[in-house]
Amino acid sequence: MKRFILLPLLCCLALGMSAQTAKEEIFENIHRSAANHYAYPEPHFTMTAPPKGYKPFYLSHYARHGSRYRVNPDDYTKPLVILREAKKDGVLTKLGKKTFYIVDSLVRMAEGRYGDLTPLGARQHRGIAQRMYNNFPEVFQGNTEVDARSTVVIRCILSMAAECLQLQSENPKLQIKNDASYHDMYYMNGKDDYFRKQRQRDEVLAVKEAFRKKHLHPERLMKSLFNSEEYVKWKVDAGKLMGYLFELAVILQNNDTDLELYSLFTKEECYDLWRIGNVEWYIDYGPSPLTHGEMPYVEANLLENILNTADTCIVKKENSATLRFGHETCVLPLACLLELGDCAYQTTDMNRLDEVWCNYRIFPKACNIQFVFYRKKANDDILVKVLLNEQEMKLPVESNLAPYYHWKDVETYYRNKLAAFRK
Repeated sequence: MKRFILLPLLCCLALGMSAQTAKEEIFENIHRSAANHYAYPEPHFTMTAPPKGYKPFYLSHYARHGSRYRVNPDDYTKPLVILREAKKDGVLTKLGKKTFYIVDSLVRMAEGRYGDLTPLGARQHRGIAQRMYNNFPEVFQGNTEVDARSTVVIRCILSMAAECLQLQSENPKLQIKNDASYHDMYYMNGKDDYFRKQRQRDEVLAVKEAFRKKHLHPERLMKSLFNSEEYVKWKVDAGKLMGYLFELAVILQNNDTDLELYSLFTKEECYDLWRIGNVEWYIDYGPSPLTHGEMPYVEANLLENILNTADTCIVKKENSATLRFGHETCVLPLACLLELGDCAYQTTDMNRLDEVWCNYRIFPKACNIQFVFYRKKANDDILVKVLLNEQEMKLPVESNLAPYYHWKDVETYYRNKLAAFRK
């Protein structure tokens, strides 16, 4: 009975139903404005006990790599060039000079490490592995086979290594197989020109640009950095420089450093800049009606692999685990395709999007989706629950045991969904 009394509370905690608005959450913790650069927050969710007699026997997940440096060298060097020239021309304020020296330090720190996993990124995956082991010890007992696969990107491979090493340290008997091959990239990080073309349609670009212009206000920041408004008008693309500096500000939480740039921005500016990105991610990878709600299907192959692999592992008598390591551009659309919580929310009103759909709740660094399977002796009814960033999620399937769902119902729903799209 206690389990069912707790269900309303759990539903209120589901994705998109927080008591706080996105603005309040960002004002409370400005690091959330980092969106996909938000360092993985250590979870503090309480797991719902499984129905009597059911024990976990198989775990399947897809996880993004952990915290990293920025991938594009231009993100570091372009703002430095602007600030260096302004310093030479004598138009930087005291704050502008301080910002120049910080950016210069960041350029030196990141040189040769573009896109690399940071030490924090490795710690994040060790923590995820530790909690998986603690939460579902039955899965990882004895000589359980763990099939771990990564995309061919080094930061993903190192994330896989960190997670697997932690599991191995908990149970040296685990039989862990690691792989990273172009052979698996069609589902691990698949690309499709159809979806790329959808993002590039004129009407799609127009909506994103209009929202950007409405919410991008660099004037105050420019006045704080430069002592000449005429110089800014003449030589600086204020919007681009604001964007560069914000992107450096948000990435710093992923490094073990005391350097910071968030203080350049007001909380309102951080919220506005986050909203711009939230809309862009929603349209490009989410269920936006502007892209016909189709963008999540970029992960159709990944979902099919999860379903097929689960079916194979279910018929085994032994416990097992399947671990996949990739990118946020896979986790975000997969969460939307699975309709976890409010991930599949659809609206054409971009001004009110963040009342429900907030990207930082879905894909921080090291974000992950876990399918945990349960069975009971002398019972063929397999149950599954799905976790997004280690939080139990509501699925688009009826269940008398939520957050536990009958696997047959879940599998049928998703296979029918994929079949309908592929017609």
